[in-house]
Amino acid sequence: MKNILKDKDGHYIIIKGSFRQEDITLVNIYAPNIGAPKYIKQVLTDIKTEINSNTIIVGDCNTPLTTRDRSSRQKINMETTALNDTLDHLDLIDIFRVFHPNAAKYTFFSMYMGHSLG
Repeated sequence: MKNILKDKDGHYIIIKGSFRQEDITLVNIYAPNIGAPKYIKQVLTDIKTEINSNTIIVGDCNTPLTTRDRSSRQKINMETTALNDTLDHLDLIDIFRVFHPNAAKYTFFSMYMGHSLG
C-alpha cells in the first residue's frame, strides 16, 4: 500500500498500491440512498485525477445503471442518465455488463425481508 485517501464522511476511500509490480488504485464508494446518481457523479468528478487505466471502482452505488439492474422495469431517470454520461466521459465501464450484457442480475437489501436479495 502506498497511499490512502478518504472523504471526511466515510463515503469513499481510495487505496493506491501495487500488485505484481503494477500500480493499481482501488476506489470504494458508498452512495446515500437518496440522490445516489448525483452523489456518485460528483465523487467521480472530484477524484478524476486519481482514476487511470489500472483503477477498480467498487461499492454500494444504490442506483441501477440500466433497466436490467432493477427488479421493476421502470425507466432510468435523468440523474442516472447523467451518471452514465459521466462514466462514459471518464472511460469507465461496468465490467459485469461487459461479460453479462443481458443478465437481469442484481442485489439489493430488503428491510422488509431483512436480508440481501438478488
